[in-house]
Amino acid sequence: MASPLSDTQSPLSPLEKIAVVGLGTMGTGIAEVLTKAGREVVGIDISEAQAAACVAALEASTARAVARDRLTEQERADILARFRTATELTAAADADLVIEVAPESYEIKQQIFRELDGVVRPETILATGTNALSVTRLAAESARPERVLGLHFFNPAPAMRLVEVVSSVLTAPQAVTAVTDLAIQLGKEPVAVGDRPGFVADGLLFGYLNQAAAMYEANYASREDIDAAMRLGCGLPMGPLALLDLIGIDTARTVLDAMYTESQDRLHAPAPILKQLSEAGLTGRKSGRGFYTYDAPGSPTVVRDALTPLEGDGLVPGRPVSSVGVAGSGTMASGIAEVFAKAGFDVVLAARSEEKAQAAKARIGKSLARSVDKGRMTGEAAARTLERITPAGSYDAFAEVDLAVEAVAEDLDVKRQLFAALDKVCKPGAVLATTTSSLPVVACARATSRPQDVIGMHFFNPAPAMKLVEVVRTVLTADDVHATVREVCARIRKHAVDCGDRAGFIVNALLFPYLNNAIKMVQDHYASLDDIDAAMKLGGGYPMGPFELLDVVGLDVSLAIEKVLHREFRDPGLAPAPLLEHLVAAGCLGRKTGRGFREYARR
Repeated sequence: MASPLSDTQSPLSPLEKIAVVGLGTMGTGIAEVLTKAGREVVGIDISEAQAAACVAALEASTARAVARDRLTEQERADILARFRTATELTAAADADLVIEVAPESYEIKQQIFRELDGVVRPETILATGTNALSVTRLAAESARPERVLGLHFFNPAPAMRLVEVVSSVLTAPQAVTAVTDLAIQLGKEPVAVGDRPGFVADGLLFGYLNQAAAMYEANYASREDIDAAMRLGCGLPMGPLALLDLIGIDTARTVLDAMYTESQDRLHAPAPILKQLSEAGLTGRKSGRGFYTYDAPGSPTVVRDALTPLEGDGLVPGRPVSSVGVAGSGTMASGIAEVFAKAGFDVVLAARSEEKAQAAKARIGKSLARSVDKGRMTGEAAARTLERITPAGSYDAFAEVDLAVEAVAEDLDVKRQLFAALDKVCKPGAVLATTTSSLPVVACARATSRPQDVIGMHFFNPAPAMKLVEVVRTVLTADDVHATVREVCARIRKHAVDCGDRAGFIVNALLFPYLNNAIKMVQDHYASLDDIDAAMKLGGGYPMGPFELLDVVGLDVSLAIEKVLHREFRDPGLAPAPLLEHLVAAGCLGRKTGRGFREYARR
């Protein structure tokens, strides 16, 4: 006998009647999306109180929509009329589609699927909303595994556009087509993925979150600095520790356990702090305390606790700084010089030749002119800023600067030679800073006779626009040097975060393993470039997808950082993806060469 979903059958009928099993936050959101899109929906939950809360939430959201003129009263009445609740699975008997969003437990979900087998019609599609459990394993427990698939919405479902459509090796193509069409009709952007823990978005996101938790657990940086670094350095809507609190630390641990079981990649092995917080009941916002403390369970408002840093706490007075030397002639050096000059510092911009220094100053002039054209500053202010910058063809011009900042090539030998030269030229008490993003700051410091005066000041490109500076202390850096740089960052209106002298600091140490894992997904033919980029922008709130970002950064730069991270931490999971190495070897370096992961039009 042919399967109800076999290739010989006619296409599936439209999915008009839908049951949602589990009316927690996600189930309630999915029910709202479906009813607003004209579907008849029955919400099923064993708890009458939960079902009533779902109805109340739908009533409240539609009332807000009416108040904002997004719905009429009649449309609201129609939406509410299309929704009903029940406490028994028999209410799903006439559904075309059942979406299960029960707790992340095989036992609970398998029980639901077994019961649904005896309730629904043979052609009814059964979808699980899991983001951590195997869809294939759940399908195998069903009497008709070909009609089982994953339909992973993102929270909050009414606002988030991404839906991952998850096929197992058992899923019928017609079932995938039917739910994909439904997602489009709901105004969502469906992404087709295979069955592996975390799928695309969570598969990339949770590895990054786990690394952030481990970084915090190692006392490498404060929770506030880790979160600020990723918001300001990568443009993310939330920092990783705040996001873990929002998701639920127990949920994150479940997802990571499932990922590690499959991958055996240490990057997915849940950081011990996740277990400790979960078992203590400190699961994040929902409990009122996780990485941060909240004013009540479920509240988004963070309150001060014993770990909250006091402003200026423990800082000794810094050294006076009125003049700054910037070494280098590239984009980063000119951007840093512009930042200091705008803040009122006298700047010496030194390069290997007078011509290169003059060219760098001219680049700053063009940048300031653009700011004037956009109304961000007056012509007079731009002229005064440019006047503060003195180009020089020799580092001897740094003799009287209070702070020297190097922004030369990311090559340790080059930087060591420069610091040896600065050691001879700069006056006693001058602070010497490196903008390196991946090399050891202490190696630069040891090239001088005054390692206590050396510190890292990692600006982000473009320096005039990016608000973050990673302040990198070595074991030799003096307290007043650290204080000086913190004070200078405040004067140039940058947000300083403190971190230790290890590869990648905060941002790159968290960003590049995530990018590397995205490359591995493509390398393994798990998902396409476009689907992965769409998943991270729509599901994770990233301003750019990983492959867009890699092509902008440069694949050669990315590979170099990956190699540094792998060499320092000796973690096999950090080994650069072979696909990245192959593209770099082929000269496909991203936008700057016209081809990287994608091709770009030549200018």
